[in-house]
Amino acid sequence: MSYSIQTALIPTPQGDETGYETGYKTADLQIQQDKIAAIGSGLPPVGCCIDARDKLLLPGFVNAHTHSSEMWQRGLIPPLPLELWLAELYDFAPLDPEQIYLSALGTAVETLLSGGTTVVDHLVLIPGREAETIAAAVRAYREVGIRAYVAPLVQDEPFGANLPALSKSEDLPAPAMSTAAVLDLLQDAVQRFHDPAAGINIVVAPTGIQLCSDPLFEGGAALSDAHHLCRHMHLLETKAQKILSQEKYGCSAVAHLKRLGFLNQRTSLAHCVWLDDPDIQILAETGATVVHNPLSNLRLGSGIAPVLKYRRAGVNLAFGCDGSASNDSQDLLEAIKIGSILHNTTDFEYRHWITPRESVEMAALGGATGLNAADQFGSLTVGKQADLVLYDLTNLSLLPRTDPIGLLVLGRPTQAVDSAWVNGRQVVAQGQVCTIDVPQLRQELFERSAWQNPRQSSMRQAMEARYREVMGLEV
Repeated sequence: MSYSIQTALIPTPQGDETGYETGYKTADLQIQQDKIAAIGSGLPPVGCCIDARDKLLLPGFVNAHTHSSEMWQRGLIPPLPLELWLAELYDFAPLDPEQIYLSALGTAVETLLSGGTTVVDHLVLIPGREAETIAAAVRAYREVGIRAYVAPLVQDEPFGANLPALSKSEDLPAPAMSTAAVLDLLQDAVQRFHDPAAGINIVVAPTGIQLCSDPLFEGGAALSDAHHLCRHMHLLETKAQKILSQEKYGCSAVAHLKRLGFLNQRTSLAHCVWLDDPDIQILAETGATVVHNPLSNLRLGSGIAPVLKYRRAGVNLAFGCDGSASNDSQDLLEAIKIGSILHNTTDFEYRHWITPRESVEMAALGGATGLNAADQFGSLTVGKQADLVLYDLTNLSLLPRTDPIGLLVLGRPTQAVDSAWVNGRQVVAQGQVCTIDVPQLRQELFERSAWQNPRQSSMRQAMEARYREVMGLEV
């Protein structure tokens, strides 16, 4: 279907004397098939005409790191550091593929209604039902119509190996899946579900150095090369992981991943909180992307990623919400705001701070670049796929009129998304997702859940003393 988005406000590269970009112009944009066909003033109407007066048109953002199934535990896990938080999460993870389907629907809807048109779902798999888990998430994303990079979270080492000084213990249980079984699972997922033309991409996504062997990274890289797949993983999210990497490799995790050949322009790395300057240089040299997840890093006390250093070094950056049990939402605009202004406290040189325009570019083009797709989407460019979002500038949270992008990034927009298109298909109209029955989704999420009392996690209890010892805390 074709669309004419008429008299929208779009940003221009005009800037003031400080370099702070403030320019806008009114223009029409034509969508034909799945592409942006033309941008200009007074274009002849084609197809369905959209009145975009007093609306801001931007490229869709990328929610570049999340875990959809965490939605079932949001608001529930108490304040804990990552390693203990994970124990709670996995002790009570959903075990029904229908829950995976519903939480993926919810993740997609929340992402769309906060400006995202692409989601990278580092999908936690149900043990013994891994293929069903992937199928459930893929079904949800196809129905909603969001562009999805489904990244099955895999490991070939047992959970207890994620703490320093436990990684070589002979008392650890055997891993749930062997390296060969994990790689076979990924190969099967590629054959069954990888369909970029339909907006579904399978990603090679080992969870991280703390629970993955070298053969898994090497086999994953080979699979990625064979099918031209993106790669995704957590990297040095916490201080404990930094300690573990030295214990496990005798060097930094970044240097080790470079030696294994896992880092390239198709690799995106979630968190990257505990990197040193030589690590940052390696990321710049290899073209890997850092996905900044500020809210979960604050929620779990992991630290503040050196984002301003990454920018100065030329490392590509994107934003992620992370999962709904560590954020605890999928409000991409909130992640962009916090991920932008948080770093003003880390550098007195205010000329290094991130402007609202730069934040938008990181969220859109930075996200596309991290998926090796900057030539396909991420900017308002003729010939690119039409992944677009219209924001209603008459919304109370975006008034009074000042700088539209400044209001969007630095303010607290609520229900500001008017329309959205993914791959040329309209998926949000008049502020509502129009591809699925959202009231029915809300009802199912309500009926399948219950108000909960505090829980007792046996896994957390088993790990807590050791974690406190590792971190130098009183036991």
